[in-house]
Amino acid sequence: RMSDGTTAGDVAARMKALGASAVGVNCSDGPMTVLEATEAMLATGLPVWAVPNAGLPRRVDDRLVYVSTPEYFGVYARRMFKLGVRFVGGCCGTTPDHVRRIAAAAKMAQSTDASADVDSQGALLAKGEAWSSDPPPSVAGHAAVPFAERSTLAKKIGSRFVVSVEVNPPVGLDLGRALDAVGMLKAGGVDVINIADGARAQARMSNLAMALRVQERGMETILHVCGRDRNLLGTLAHLMGAHELGIKNLVIITGDPPKMGDFPDASAVYDLDSIGILKLASRLNHGVDPGGKLLGSATSFVLATGAEPAALNYEREIQRLRLKKEAGAELVMTQPVYDPAVLGKFLDDIAPLGLPVLVGLLPLASYRNAEFLHNEVPGMQVPEAIRERMRKAGGGAAGRKEGVAIAREMLAQVKDRVQGAYIMPPLERYELALEVIDGLVR
Repeated sequence: RMSDGTTAGDVAARMKALGASAVGVNCSDGPMTVLEATEAMLATGLPVWAVPNAGLPRRVDDRLVYVSTPEYFGVYARRMFKLGVRFVGGCCGTTPDHVRRIAAAAKMAQSTDASADVDSQGALLAKGEAWSSDPPPSVAGHAAVPFAERSTLAKKIGSRFVVSVEVNPPVGLDLGRALDAVGMLKAGGVDVINIADGARAQARMSNLAMALRVQERGMETILHVCGRDRNLLGTLAHLMGAHELGIKNLVIITGDPPKMGDFPDASAVYDLDSIGILKLASRLNHGVDPGGKLLGSATSFVLATGAEPAALNYEREIQRLRLKKEAGAELVMTQPVYDPAVLGKFLDDIAPLGLPVLVGLLPLASYRNAEFLHNEVPGMQVPEAIRERMRKAGGGAAGRKEGVAIAREMLAQVKDRVQGAYIMPPLERYELALEVIDGLVR
């Protein structure tokens, strides 16, 4: 859809009425979404072209790497040609190997559609590692509030298994559905609600505003803070505002590039990456601003950070987690994991850091959902055996039931090694979060 809600089919019809000779879609977040959009455009009868990104980018060392494989691109190219798409190519992240797979799919389709063609814009390199400032000179400040006294969540960690569920601001102005979900989750025994900061670089309401509305209903929140949209001064003001509004828990991340979202021409700021923001928030917990000026009092934030147990550059991920702890991180929240061996190694390797962990769980909604996450979302690996289970389960309620069963198996295997779970329900199906924890942690 367009940002105003207009469907791809409606856009194509309008373009045809205005005299277009061909219509199509480029970029987006990978082949799956582009296939859906172009399928809707075929009704115009015009030639349709599809030029998807190679999935969503993930940061590896000093550059962004796109995660969709050439083989996956070839599968979707065949599907596009079979539907009747006439031109197929690749946008961001596309390599010569991707184009070869598209060309092979075109040759396979030539027996039924001789006009199939191949196009590529080539691979693009994105902005590298975000700048992280050195700490200001040490000055005398306040003693930090003891961890267990900073929030209800902090008090629970270490004394019981905690459950957090992600509920994000909508794309739009109506918080009704999100707040209804919060009420359901609270009644189901969930401890705290996570609220992302401009998730997937889309246009969403401020998560600070939503956090206030959620806490007004008696439910504690964890506020995501990313470095993409605010400079140093903006981030400082954001954190000080959160303190004033009673938001005590933060999870600090660098943030997805705007290129991944609905407004790819928006400026990425990144004055501070996750380590830089952790340093800033830690100083606020001691009553000191970034320039070393005393603030008169201190914040009492719980400082969480993210981690990817299945990171492609695993050693770099562990090293950055060490740096995050040095910068002030006190809690780790992982990306979703579907392989107990991967998570077990990660927990072993970070044990010397002594940081409590909330394990990320994303119950799969369908085989298609599993395929998309594995091939097009950075930091996600869904093992082949898990994807096969989802394929056999089929779609609809049966697929969601199998996805919940997989998440429950994962939780059951690791719940004695972690301090809690961080559940990310797919497609706003918040009831699945309660199904995951039912009988396991309550």
